[in-house]
Amino acid sequence: MSQSGAASLAGRTLFITGASRGIGLAIALRAAADGANIAIAAKTTEPHPKLPGTIYTAAAEIEAAGGKALPLAVDIRDDEQVAQAVAQTVATFGGIDILVNNASAISPTLTPNTDMKRFDLMHQINTRGTFLCSKLCLPHLARSANGHILMISPPLNMEERWFAPHVAYSIAKYGMSLCVLGLAGELRPRGIAVNALWPRTVIDTAALRIALAKYDNNERRRVRKPQIVADAAHIILSANSREMTGRFCVDDEVLRSAGQTDLSRYRYEGVREEDLLPDFFV
Repeated sequence: MSQSGAASLAGRTLFITGASRGIGLAIALRAAADGANIAIAAKTTEPHPKLPGTIYTAAAEIEAAGGKALPLAVDIRDDEQVAQAVAQTVATFGGIDILVNNASAISPTLTPNTDMKRFDLMHQINTRGTFLCSKLCLPHLARSANGHILMISPPLNMEERWFAPHVAYSIAKYGMSLCVLGLAGELRPRGIAVNALWPRTVIDTAALRIALAKYDNNERRRVRKPQIVADAAHIILSANSREMTGRFCVDDEVLRSAGQTDLSRYRYEGVREEDLLPDFFV
């Protein structure tokens, strides 16, 4: 993996969807440590009873980490809201260098248990939202010296086992990855990188803790911390956009390719590598 290009994200502007918590916030905080500008495009403006974090608490964390933050209340299903958020980001920071399509809806259910409202939600946020944000950020990314789009989406492993247990979710999530495949080829002549990043294992987020609430504490600890995805994203987004594009990356592979072989700091104490829960699609 090429390590040429900017070694730091200092002074660069990232537009990150779903950055009020979880993996999106972790990516934002890693960039903030370099001194980056972060537009937090997410829906949560009031505290959720079960999920901590709003665009305003995320902004405070980003500022404390050394970055500049712009909290934006955005539903990425709404064309006008996204357009206004992109315009406000450009007006505030002077441009957009990086788009991270992180926002996602999940419902890994069998077909009889998937209502069409949930089906539509996943496709509107995952596939359509990714396409919309990419389309609207494109003119600004084209003016960046090292423009990147990163989807938090899986490798295109077209195997029955990744679809049969949750057809609707898989189609919606693979839609994001198909955007990578197509946009990488479309935008390569313009020097804009388009890549995907996906975790090898289940990642510890607030949403996951709710999902795993019925399991015992030992089971809930068989996950990696979101910082592993953030550190992998940092490597990708710091690479030369004309050299690294069209890749479907897995977090630990990215880190190992950059020379980081000890991944123990991303696990909880007492949890062995072989005990980690594998994620979908890898």
